[in-house]
Amino acid sequence: MRAPRATRSTALHAGAWWVWALGLATAASRTTNPLLLGLLVGVAGYVVAARRTDAPWARSYGAFVKLGLVVLGIRLVFAFVLGSPIPGTHTLVTLPELPLPDWAKGVRVGGRVTAEGMVFALYDGLKLATLLICVGAANALANPARLLKSLPGALYEAGVAVVVAMTFAPNLVADVQRLRAARRLRGRPDRGVAALLQVGLPVLEGALERSVALAAAMDARGYGRTAQVPPAVRRLTSVLTLGGLLGVCAGTYGLLGDSGGGYGLPLLAVGLVAALAGLWLGGRRSVRTRYRPEAWGVRAWLVSGSGVAVAALMIAANGCAPGALHPPAVPLTAPVLPLWPALSLLVGLVPAVVAPASGPTRGGARGPGRTAGSAASSSASASSPPSSSSASSPPGAHGTSGTSPTSRSSPLSRPSDSDPCTKESAQ
Repeated sequence: MRAPRATRSTALHAGAWWVWALGLATAASRTTNPLLLGLLVGVAGYVVAARRTDAPWARSYGAFVKLGLVVLGIRLVFAFVLGSPIPGTHTLVTLPELPLPDWAKGVRVGGRVTAEGMVFALYDGLKLATLLICVGAANALANPARLLKSLPGALYEAGVAVVVAMTFAPNLVADVQRLRAARRLRGRPDRGVAALLQVGLPVLEGALERSVALAAAMDARGYGRTAQVPPAVRRLTSVLTLGGLLGVCAGTYGLLGDSGGGYGLPLLAVGLVAALAGLWLGGRRSVRTRYRPEAWGVRAWLVSGSGVAVAALMIAANGCAPGALHPPAVPLTAPVLPLWPALSLLVGLVPAVVAPASGPTRGGARGPGRTAGSAASSSASASSPPSSSSASSPPGAHGTSGTSPTSRSSPLSRPSDSDPCTKESAQ
């Protein structure tokens, strides 16, 4: 199967990337073998390098890698300074021990630092860093706007709120930069507490005015309307949603724990079914249409299935060969690479072959501002009520320019002479 170029019609569903990444994270939580964890990081990094776009969110992978290294360093520093519960016989260094009161028994600052304790901390920190890197791979590959667009109808209001927040954040940054540049041109300081107050207040006032105008425009276009639902259906929806979420949390905890593999998967499946049923019932109160719905095609099944397969194979390997997946720190032994768990991790490379290949994106080529506007337009289009088929995103989501012919001529979208940001820039 040859992967096509990524376009709007062939782009992979954003949820498939998250299922794949969570499968890798589940596999990472089932082992402390540094060789397997390194192989997982390599698999995630190769897929990101092969299939990420030039969009702004695709650059977040490096930040998650750095965060994982910071977490690993903090874990090693804590083990070095505060000691480790792992007994050891190979002393590396003996630090001066700080005497603590009786109520702090069990806590030690300084003392003997052993090689076994540091190795145990290294294994534990590598597992945490691998989990963060897997989450970073999902953030770099999945389009957040298209992921919000795929939200079920029960989460319609939350999706609109997140889209508006994602759109207005770049506008606030642009306002701050413009006002600071205006102050520098006038010879006024743009740093310090006084400058922060003089810049922050106009930005806050302008944001409030835009929010009021946006709320009025969205209310006029029918956003927020709900259908009449019987009380019994509402109560059943609440019970299914809350019970399903509790089941998902308990099942996830069981899967991530070392001893919960037996009950974790069934409880997670039951919780998912209950939560999905609750979301489906809750979606009946949302009267809206979906513009250009996201398709879950064969490639999405292959990508998500590869992540699930990696997680399932590692869970099975944890029951068959726990010694290879959890090398002991006492006594000190060199970790070995088990063959078939390592081969099972290579299944995670399937997205590098079947996922659509990355191509030049208009959002990434024109900068973060253009991408944020495109993200708001594409994801808020899923939240458009049926009475406003011509408006594909919340009015005013792109700042003062609007998104439809009516919004361009509307006084709600026109820059006001009383806008404090406009005043500050024009003086």
